[in-house]
Amino acid sequence: MSAPRLNRQLVLEAPVRVADGAGGYAETWTPLGTLWAEVTARTGAERAVASVPVSRVSYRIVVRGAPEGSSMRPAPDQRFREGNRRFVIRAVAEYDAAGCYLTCFSDEEVAA
Repeated sequence: MSAPRLNRQLVLEAPVRVADGAGGYAETWTPLGTLWAEVTARTGAERAVASVPVSRVSYRIVVRGAPEGSSMRPAPDQRFREGNRRFVIRAVAEYDAAGCYLTCFSDEEVAA
């Protein structure tokens, strides 16, 4: 297995709940750090959400491995940001047996 080509800089972000002052909360995103990644498109589809067509593309994003419990280890429901693009992480698995790299299965949704 050849080493992945980590040629794109992505910002790892985690959701944070902030009180909205009315007894509820708003969700914001806080950056955890920057990771170099290999981003590969997998599949795509279009669906309607509230009568608005939404294009969803699945990606395989490979980053360097990080130990369990590290804030720099991606986790489901976090996301990667690259400029205006957002990649929601759905699952994370080891890329190789040694754990040198992680594979993040992600979705990017774009409203038309």
